[in-house]
Amino acid sequence: MSEVRSLPVPDGLAGDRVDAGLARLLGMSRTKAADLAEQGAVSVDGRSVGKSDRLPAGGWLIVDLPDVRTPKAPEPVPGLRIRYEDPDLVLIDKPAGVAAHPSPGWDGPTVVGALTAAGVHLARAGAAEREGIVHRLDAGTSGLMIVAKSDSAYSVLKRAFKERTVTRRYHALVHGHLTTPVGTIDAPIGRHPGAEYRFAVVTGGREARSHYEVIEAFRGATLVEVELETGRTHQIRVHMEAIGHPCVGDPTYAAQGTPGLTRQWLHAVEVGFHHPTTGEWHEERSEYPDDLQHVLDRYAAE
Repeated sequence: MSEVRSLPVPDGLAGDRVDAGLARLLGMSRTKAADLAEQGAVSVDGRSVGKSDRLPAGGWLIVDLPDVRTPKAPEPVPGLRIRYEDPDLVLIDKPAGVAAHPSPGWDGPTVVGALTAAGVHLARAGAAEREGIVHRLDAGTSGLMIVAKSDSAYSVLKRAFKERTVTRRYHALVHGHLTTPVGTIDAPIGRHPGAEYRFAVVTGGREARSHYEVIEAFRGATLVEVELETGRTHQIRVHMEAIGHPCVGDPTYAAQGTPGLTRQWLHAVEVGFHHPTTGEWHEERSEYPDDLQHVLDRYAAE
């Protein structure tokens, strides 16, 4: 279980950045405080805040702190494939059912644990439980992930994601038919006001933009390609649900299950980035895993 701390913003911290103020207030490192904000675990007056936001005078701060547990021993993950590796980074094809890194409430396999078990030495920059992780995929989302091996690569890649120079494309099978074949969903995302485990489009949430294009329409569903401009937790799932077209099979945001599918139909099909050392453009694509392909074939046959 996590611990939720609720406390007023002291006068002496008013105007400070969230990560700096939180570090001073709770006696943690500034890196840890920044990670909590990036994970959506920090809010002020009911509004989710980022690490560089400023603490307001008289504000009320709520922080969802992870519990402290004995780390799970690294273990191999069947189906996790290394697509590219060099001294700076490793590019993997992640199966569903694997989280990016250890977190409260998750006892399953992780990318960090799998790579460590495989003898891959990851960057030590950032939080200890998130070694090398420069971006994440939901546990139920499959596809391509970049993980840093060197500290220098970690810094460069984190900056690249922040500056939005990394290309990330996903394919999603969503319920219903979209009224426009190409569009942008520009809607802020924050914690769902009625369910902590969910996210939603909320006033005062963090900016979030997803660009989509219809690939093919089926009876009752549509296959779309989505390119992320920002990278909020559950962003595609939340945005598609917000416009009335949740991902097929999504256990959190869809109102109905899908036979043969135990997770959302969502796959990270392409990632493109400038190599953190050479600067050369590197791009990879991933095929659909069997469970997604079987569901897609079933819709195509109807």
